[in-house]
Amino acid sequence: MPLTDSVKTDIQQAYRDVLNGKGIKARYGQRLMIAEIARYMGDITANDGERTSAAASCVVEAGTGTGKTLAYLIAAIPVAKALGKKLVISTATVALQDQIVNKDLPDLKQHSSLAFTWTLAKGRGRYLCLSRLEGRLHDEGVGDSESMPLFFVDEPRKEEAGAREFFEGMLASYGSREWDGDRDHWPSQIPDETWRQVTTDHRQCTNRHCSYFDSCAFFDARKGLEEADVIVANHDLVLADLALGGGAILPEPENALFIFDEAHHLPDKALNHFAASVPLNGTRQWLKQLSQALVKIPPYLTPGTAAAKAVDKISACAREVDGVLTQVYDEAEQSIEWAFSDERKSAQWRYPEGELPDAMAELAQGAQTVTAALVRQLGVLVDELQKAFDDKREHDVDRQTAESWFPIMGGFHSRAEDQLRLWVAWCEKKNLDEGEGRRRGGPPPARWAIRQRWDHAEDITLYSSPVLADNLLYTRLWSRVYGAILTSATLTALGRFDRLQARAGLPEASRFLVVPSSFRYHEMATVEVPAMAVLPTDAEAFTDALVARLPELWAGEKATLVLFTARRQMNAVRDRLAPDYPDMIITQDDMAKGEVLRQHCLRVDEGRPSVLFGVASFAEGIDLPGRYLGHVIITRLPFSVPDDPIEASLAEWVTRRGGNPFMEITVPDASIKLVQAVGRLLRTEQDTGRVTILDRRIISRRYGQLLLDALPPFRRIIGH
Repeated sequence: MPLTDSVKTDIQQAYRDVLNGKGIKARYGQRLMIAEIARYMGDITANDGERTSAAASCVVEAGTGTGKTLAYLIAAIPVAKALGKKLVISTATVALQDQIVNKDLPDLKQHSSLAFTWTLAKGRGRYLCLSRLEGRLHDEGVGDSESMPLFFVDEPRKEEAGAREFFEGMLASYGSREWDGDRDHWPSQIPDETWRQVTTDHRQCTNRHCSYFDSCAFFDARKGLEEADVIVANHDLVLADLALGGGAILPEPENALFIFDEAHHLPDKALNHFAASVPLNGTRQWLKQLSQALVKIPPYLTPGTAAAKAVDKISACAREVDGVLTQVYDEAEQSIEWAFSDERKSAQWRYPEGELPDAMAELAQGAQTVTAALVRQLGVLVDELQKAFDDKREHDVDRQTAESWFPIMGGFHSRAEDQLRLWVAWCEKKNLDEGEGRRRGGPPPARWAIRQRWDHAEDITLYSSPVLADNLLYTRLWSRVYGAILTSATLTALGRFDRLQARAGLPEASRFLVVPSSFRYHEMATVEVPAMAVLPTDAEAFTDALVARLPELWAGEKATLVLFTARRQMNAVRDRLAPDYPDMIITQDDMAKGEVLRQHCLRVDEGRPSVLFGVASFAEGIDLPGRYLGHVIITRLPFSVPDDPIEASLAEWVTRRGGNPFMEITVPDASIKLVQAVGRLLRTEQDTGRVTILDRRIISRRYGQLLLDALPPFRRIIGH
């Protein structure tokens, strides 16, 4: 739909209003971004609201200081409203999600005449389940309570001290509306094992049939999705919705414009989402819990009914699954050459090219068959229990029984389905992808096993994952969505979009733009590569060199961030330097991330020097503007660990095609991570500082020049 004059006017007026209202100047990069997004959406052709033009996305790399959130909101909201489409904004982190909902959207609403509403969308697992909380509070005598305890769904637990008081406080707080049931809004952090007891998933939820439906936190939050013009979600929720076919939680892709902020995370998030695993002994333990439940349910069911027959069939299937898992475990234990290192109690084995040996392939086929039968019979029982909630129909199960047992059997059904996904993935033949006209013959899935040892037990967990998410994202998202915008500060690798296009499966008709930064890099900062006698490849000698060199580098600095690629090296350097620099070094593992940053800023505010030690997550996800960061020290180039099974499988595939995995995968990946790490330094146009890189390979190796040239154009100081 070509942009009408009124839509163009709305966009221009909204931008002017926000600049005036906030007293800020227009930025060249921001204006370019607004124009590019608006033009892209105006070029989409449609008939009766259905896109008729070729699938295409709009990809914009916009560095720190561009003001990209404001740019895409101003461009997209008027267009989405004119088209009658929902606007879904998806982020990779909760922090950005909160910023958009609590700051950016209210700001835009306040300072412009744009009329729009918005809501936040989160998965069911972020919300309190009132039914489970009530059940938890009444779950005193585990064996004799009339309603079946949820004991069977989770690992057996001991009553934690103070747990009852905590849950009672939770109920009171929700009942008085002081708390909305959102885990992220509870005043303190709720441990995972505590939260699991009071939340649910779609398999255990009875929806409208639940007696607490009218006061359900999740469905209350969902009501806003119907009316809102803008929905703020996250990548995991978008992927979960796509896995359910699209339109189950969020609007259907065909009826929405999607904006993916922090878009560089999307391919990896997709891989995680479509991966599968089965812990063999852990599953056998779970099957014991299922057997315990199956022994207790018959008295509640009428003999001869479909539900009672399903219980008998489930018991038989569970025994078969248990038998096959024992065989798989024995085969994995005996046929794999497990290599345990001294200090680690786990060993990993990857199947080259994803090829399973004949004996294991045959067992996987058997496991798929018996697990599929178990899933089917659990589905029958769950359906029979669900029928009891329909007051308008005759059914064999009474409602009270259904209310007690549906969540438990739903939990077992969900778990069995998860396990079936692994066996299906292990039995898939090579190169059968869902390409639909995309690149055929992609890499086979990565398949691997990890064996872990504890003091009194051990387990082998089997894994499968796609190696590239391109076909998954293309078929489920890009080929269907009305329009999609991807943005981030780092989308290019070595100055090109090829890596993102290949890994995210972006349509060929997509358009790409790098927005120039408003930062005067040459004046604001330097990148320095001092003389170092040792390379990081000699880990021990390099640790010694870091211990000797770092104090010189941070001397006289108020706020320094030192980035490592390995925790072990970070901790070794900290242990040796901390005694000489008391109350100066703080590592990202010392406390929760927010508290680490708070302590760092507090020291700087008090005029004391502060040195932060961090690894990968601190190389990307922290914001320390102005005096809170003046020096970023990068100890070594961020090459990925060679033992990651997905990366290793991708490298193997590239090699088989005659490529060079180091130059095609490792170096571009390192480039993105390096740009992100360097990006910690300058957060506003007033910031200044320096970046020091202690890995001399950046100037001594041929690929080093590529990495150096991909960095912002700081003044360079190279030591000899």
